[in-house]
Amino acid sequence: MRIALVTHKLTRGDGQGRVNLEIARAALARGWHVALLASEVAPELLAHANASWIRIAVHHWPTELVRNQVFALKAARWVLRHRSELDLVNANGFVCWAAADVNSSHFVHAAWIRSPFHTWRLRRDLYGAYQLLYSLAGTWLEKWSYRRARFVIAVSARVKNELIETGIDAERIRVIPNGVDANEFKPGTQSRATLGVPEGRLVLFAGELKTPRKNLDTVLRAMAHVEDATLLVVGQHSGSPYPRMAAELGVAERTRFLGFRKDMAALMQAADLFVFPSRYEPCGLVLLEAAASGLPIVASSAAGGTELLGEGCVVLGDPENPVELATTINRLLGSELESRRLRVAARRAAGANSWQAMAQRYLETYAEVLSERGRPSSAPPSEEPAYRERVQTAPRP
Repeated sequence: MRIALVTHKLTRGDGQGRVNLEIARAALARGWHVALLASEVAPELLAHANASWIRIAVHHWPTELVRNQVFALKAARWVLRHRSELDLVNANGFVCWAAADVNSSHFVHAAWIRSPFHTWRLRRDLYGAYQLLYSLAGTWLEKWSYRRARFVIAVSARVKNELIETGIDAERIRVIPNGVDANEFKPGTQSRATLGVPEGRLVLFAGELKTPRKNLDTVLRAMAHVEDATLLVVGQHSGSPYPRMAAELGVAERTRFLGFRKDMAALMQAADLFVFPSRYEPCGLVLLEAAASGLPIVASSAAGGTELLGEGCVVLGDPENPVELATTINRLLGSELESRRLRVAARRAAGANSWQAMAQRYLETYAEVLSERGRPSSAPPSEEPAYRERVQTAPRP
């Protein structure tokens, strides 16, 4: 069995990258050959004898919009050259101008562009115009990609509904939620001094801070109504408006902007509560990580993935209401009984969504595609593929 995974990253610390890392690990464990068309690949995959990295370098190109097009052109040229050697191609959204057998949808630009909180609706400037162009291009290109795939994998029920709204046939959509490593993310205690965070009650927030999509502004407004608690914000805040907003709201002394952190598992063990009132979220991987860590979680109904947590999550009726959010935070911080109930339910829900279970469902979908063609997925390849160099560089577009 020879498959190709086409995605920008196969690494830890990146939601889509981690999903593809786990798929690759599961396929390699079965003895399959896996071609990795990506800009970044985890060393653990490169160490495997049956993994081939086709390096697609795009970092020197200006803007993400241009980089994505260059990536898609380079990936398409490689796939078209080697298609006869491959049993199956799995792309991730629009990342390749060549058709894939399976395409995984981690984000639906058509849904985000309809949001009243899309960047263009809040910022009528050059940056807002760029975000509008990016979303419009993403909307068209995703539809083009999904309509050419045999199956489209949605990472949540929310994403499935959004795909159907864009015109994708429901019978071609498979829902496979993201997973979590319950051994990496688990309940425990951490030295707050070692982590560089204060003592006292800690509320944790994590997400991208350059756009309003993650809804940190409402969290900051809510903190004005929360006493005796510090907000920890994980995410790159350089150039972000939120540090200034915290100062204007009078909560700067109780807000710590921690930047990008690789020790999220430890930070979750140190925190008392996780807040995630995202305005649009296909399937928040960080939600499952917080659940596995046994944290009480407050999220919004717009966050895909909350359906996986059941009673392990408080879902806000109105994520734009800072008073409702503050009331919920105060209630959970003040009630050990309710917090304990949420912790137990969240941990149980996370245990049912392991990376191994997720990867197995992807491989089952691949087997379904091959079965339709009358080709068994268990048969070993008869010979080494021609692309079987340890690391290649994709051809210029």
